Amino acid sequence: MKEVQEKLEKLRAEISYHDYRYYVLDNPVISDAQYDALMQELIKLEKQYPELITPDSPSMRIGGQPREGFATLSHRLPMLSLANVMGEEELLDFDRRVRTSLLNEKAEYVVELKVDGLAVSLWYEDGILKRGATRGDGFTGEDITPNLKTIRSIPLRLQKPVPFLEVRGEAYMTKETFLKLNKDRVEVGEPAFANPRNAAAGSLRQLDPAITASRKLNIFIYGLGDYRGIDFATHAQSLNFLKEAGFPVSKDFRLFKDIKEVVEYCRWWEKQRFNLPYTIDGLVVKVNSLVQQKRLGATLKSPRWAIAYKFPAEQAQTKIKDITIKVGRTGVLTPTAILEPVHLAGTTVTRATLHNEDMIKEKDIRVGDKVLVHKAGEIIPEVLEVLKAERRGTEEPFVMPAKCPVCQSKVIRLAEEAARRCTNLTCPARQREGLIHFASRGAMDIAGLGQATIDNLLKTKLISDVADLYCLKFDDLVSLERMGPKSAQNLLAAIEKSKSNPFNRLIFALGIIHVGERASRILAERFGSMERLMKATFEELVAIPEIGPKIAASITAFFDLEQNRQLIAKLARSGVKMGEEPAKKKGEEAKPLLNKTFVVTGTLKNFTRGQVQEIIQKLGGRVTSSVSKNIDYILVGEEPGSKYTKALTLGISVLREDEFLNFIKI
Repeated sequence: MKEVQEKLEKLRAEISYHDYRYYVLDNPVISDAQYDALMQELIKLEKQYPELITPDSPSMRIGGQPREGFATLSHRLPMLSLANVMGEEELLDFDRRVRTSLLNEKAEYVVELKVDGLAVSLWYEDGILKRGATRGDGFTGEDITPNLKTIRSIPLRLQKPVPFLEVRGEAYMTKETFLKLNKDRVEVGEPAFANPRNAAAGSLRQLDPAITASRKLNIFIYGLGDYRGIDFATHAQSLNFLKEAGFPVSKDFRLFKDIKEVVEYCRWWEKQRFNLPYTIDGLVVKVNSLVQQKRLGATLKSPRWAIAYKFPAEQAQTKIKDITIKVGRTGVLTPTAILEPVHLAGTTVTRATLHNEDMIKEKDIRVGDKVLVHKAGEIIPEVLEVLKAERRGTEEPFVMPAKCPVCQSKVIRLAEEAARRCTNLTCPARQREGLIHFASRGAMDIAGLGQATIDNLLKTKLISDVADLYCLKFDDLVSLERMGPKSAQNLLAAIEKSKSNPFNRLIFALGIIHVGERASRILAERFGSMERLMKATFEELVAIPEIGPKIAASITAFFDLEQNRQLIAKLARSGVKMGEEPAKKKGEEAKPLLNKTFVVTGTLKNFTRGQVQEIIQKLGGRVTSSVSKNIDYILVGEEPGSKYTKALTLGISVLREDEFLNFIKI
């Protein structure tokens, strides 16, 4: 056992080091494949020895079982909000108030970027991450520890351990991740997030940590809360310590001797902010001396030693020249306003999304209207409002088409959706977007198969569906524009490699409406093969706790279509892996709990929650947190509470701890 423990400690240290190199320093020293191999080795070993799993293990970032709700967590020191200033004169007034309160004593300032995200607090004890919470009302937040652990740049173990350390930071989503998330949500009929801040907040408040993990959030640590065992004279010193301890701290913080330098820095960032990969809505100016901070104190809401310099909102007037329609891979028709070019937030804007017909009607947007536009979250051009006083009577109301603008097929709008959809599965626009999705990184991950290559393949009629990709030959590819022999060989190798992808990737790649990456993993684990999944009834699907009626109906509708069944058969003939049900090895442990779902409640005598969950999963079962008619058994310890009562009313089989021990020996 000691040898195993040493092996686990070595693996955890190695993976944590590479997490720091990749997510904090942005300077990896191993390939993704090498990193994945280390992580799989760790997970495999921890499954064999669940009693050796530690809270700071990198495997804890993957996300555990969904929870029923969030507990509250009181902050040891209040997380006060910042007062805002909107211009240079107000910033100079802040400096005057500081100097007056300090009896004209000289003050230095640290200036940091004000990242637009969600403020959180992290607690470390003896260098190990123990708790994490939202800001909440500043005094009490929501305990979102499992979700925060999925953020790879947050260290689970500090490089400089101290007895107790509480840090504050801003969790955020990059512009690139935000745009991809919104595109995926729109494609499956879900509403888009308004901006990266809302997306980050919504992601961190998911009851299922696996959803948070899939959103690829990041964080910047900007300061200290309570701490013991360390001491600093200035805020700048504390930021440097946090960097050395392994925290991601923005490289753009600066120390200035007087307010004039601060003003110049604010002016510079007002123009440069659009070049960042994430959004900022201003800068934070803090008195550097911690002694001076203490003397300045705080009001009930805000510290007197810090201020948020907010950038003015960038808006511009322009005219809507036309409204066009784009057809996505699931057939969704998305209206887009074609604008007279206008400079906004660092770029020239010529288009703005109108989302759906409900938004057009709500804002009464017409072709020819003069409008006020802005960039939502400094990213997505959006029509803020129509300048109706500027109307001249020549503006034309817009009506969503009754037929697809690409293939002229019938367009429908389902009762529960805001979107209209093209009903033709062979619509050229749907085919193109479906091919792009199929080859994308989260799906079949075919390197080298970008949009331009897909357009060329469609234009030359070398492919008409995703299965045709596996019939491509070297001579086909080298005949394409800008496709040399080396590129052709690499693409063919990537296509061949994709045949052996995990089964869940194929499910996601098919582009079934409402079936995202998380649902694809659940379906792959539950059914194991495409043949079984295709035969699944609505009742079987909806019995899976994570698969609701909407997703179940979409899955059965997809496989009911003969065209889709033929496509899957074509993929199978091409050698694409259609499942990954493991073959039972000689001497392999029996799985008496196969496909059985458990809820665990109350205090157990012989196991921790984590240990009993590992046992159930090892024997083929699964554990969920909510009681419903789809649960097979409820495992009851001492003081079980409301879950036990609800299980009795639903007639769910109850197992006491001793009964469970006998049961798993069946």
